[in-house]
Amino acid sequence: MQLFIVDAFTDQLFDGNQAGVVLLRAEQTFPEDSLMQAIAAELKHSETAFVKQMDTDIFQLRYFTPEGEVPFCGHATISVFTVLREQGKIACGNLLAQTNAGRLNVSVEPDRIWLEMPQGEIIKTLSQEESDQDYAAYQIQAAEQPRGFQPCVVKAGLADVLLSVRSKEALDHAIQNREEVIRLSRELGLVGMHLFFCPENGEPTAYCRNFAPLFGIDEESATGTANAALTYYLGKQNRIQPNQINSFVQGEAMGKRSVIQSRIDSDGSIWIGGSAVISIRGELKL
Repeated sequence: MQLFIVDAFTDQLFDGNQAGVVLLRAEQTFPEDSLMQAIAAELKHSETAFVKQMDTDIFQLRYFTPEGEVPFCGHATISVFTVLREQGKIACGNLLAQTNAGRLNVSVEPDRIWLEMPQGEIIKTLSQEESDQDYAAYQIQAAEQPRGFQPCVVKAGLADVLLSVRSKEALDHAIQNREEVIRLSRELGLVGMHLFFCPENGEPTAYCRNFAPLFGIDEESATGTANAALTYYLGKQNRIQPNQINSFVQGEAMGKRSVIQSRIDSDGSIWIGGSAVISIRGELKL
C-alpha cells in the first residue's frame, strides 16, 4: 500500500489541512477496520482516507479519524483525487467517489478538485438555552452574538452546529471548553462546531474555525463538509447566489491558512473545491 501525506485547500507546502491517503493495489481488498484505525491513529491527522479503484472512473473511499471511522471527509477527498491525478492514475475530467455518505461526483481540473457534496439540510434550530450553552463553550459573550441569528444544526455529509459571531476578533479569541463541547456534541448528535464571521464586503465570504473534539480533533484547519453546510445555510439566507464562487478562510488561528471554495449550481447542488499539494510519499510495510 502506498502512503501519502497531503496538504489540502492550499497551494503551499505545510499550510492547509493535512490528510493521510492510502492507495490500495488493484488486487487488494480493504484491510481490517482495526488496521485502518491503527494507521489513522499513528498518522494523527484529522482524517486518513483509504482508496480502492472499483472501475475506470469509480473509486471507493473510507475515512478514519484518530478516534473512529466517519462516513465522509471533504479535505481528505480533495487529497485523494490530487494524489490520483499527480500519480498519473486519472486524467482531468469527471469521476465518481463511492463513500459511506453516498456516491459523489468529482470534477478533476489541472490545479484543483471540485466535489459535489451531499444534499444540505437544516436538521434543527437550537433553542435559546442550547444556543447559550454553545456560545458559552467558546467564551463568546452576548455582545459578540449577531442579532437575529439563531444557531442551527446543518448537515452536508456531516452534521455541525453553525455559530455566527459579529467580528473577526471574536472569532480569533474564541477559547474552547473541550469537555463541554464533547458533551454538547454527544447530546445534539454532532460531529462538531463551526464558528464563522461574514465580512460586510464579502471578501472572503466568511472566516471560519472548526472544532470536533468528540472525534479527537480539537481544531481543524480546513473542513469541506462544514463549509458546504455553511454554503447551504447562507444560500437559504440569500447571502450568496447560485453559480457564484465563494471563499472560506479557515485555519489562521492554527497558523495553517486554508482557502475552501464553494458554489451552488442552478439545480441547487453544492460543490466544494480547492487545491492540494503532496508533502510526503512512501510505502506501508505491512
